[in-house]
Amino acid sequence: MNKNMEKVCLVIGAGAGIGGTVAKKFASDGYYAYLARRTDEEGLNRLIKEIEDAGGKASGSLLNVIEESSIEDLVNKIESEIGPIDTVIYNIGAQIGDRALADTSYKAFEMGWRMATFGLFRLAQVLTPKMKERQSGNIIVTSATSAVRGNGGQHSHAAAMGGRRMLCQSLNAEFSKDGIHVAHVIIDGAVDAPDTLGKMLGPELFEQFKEKKGENGMIIPEEVAETYLFIAKQKKSTWTHEIDIRAFSDQAWWNH
Repeated sequence: MNKNMEKVCLVIGAGAGIGGTVAKKFASDGYYAYLARRTDEEGLNRLIKEIEDAGGKASGSLLNVIEESSIEDLVNKIESEIGPIDTVIYNIGAQIGDRALADTSYKAFEMGWRMATFGLFRLAQVLTPKMKERQSGNIIVTSATSAVRGNGGQHSHAAAMGGRRMLCQSLNAEFSKDGIHVAHVIIDGAVDAPDTLGKMLGPELFEQFKEKKGENGMIIPEEVAETYLFIAKQKKSTWTHEIDIRAFSDQAWWNH
């Protein structure tokens, strides 16, 4: 490896919540953060500037994970122009909202799978050979309660996230011996994120929801980021392959 090449943390799904906050955390730890998100180039550039203003190194681009060869081209570009991807955060959501089975179109159902499961498959297929050659690397996957518990109106999301979880297990089974750490992170609760839950509820309802939950009653992205960095630095003898995160006041998915 060229000594001038950077050690990269690639965040796919770098919004203002978990994704962008994780990018900031890794950048503060010396990683070159590459941020990719589907829309809002202005918001993307704002996150990059915040990292640079804090003394970190970062760049980014818009990325449509549905588009053919988009993920593959991005990984190859980063590896050739910036440096080896030591850690990738796959933070793409696949929530299309509550829909009855009859109201879930073939296209909507397939979209969830393409974003949550097929996108991760494509990422792993292009990146694992590079990590295998180096005998190191982290693939950290943000997931959801739907990965372990289906609910009414969640046909697309639960199927996609359940597939994501099984894919993570399969990747771990194949590549852990090659020094590749695959971690499936279940976000089991509401995240204090303005561009996900905040956008779904609207500013006024979002603030009311936060007030009702109380201090530390929601999952705080900055503290999730600390967990992700910890996972990336774990010793091989104590790798975490699955973890669920929730605020202290929430009931766990397995107690519902």
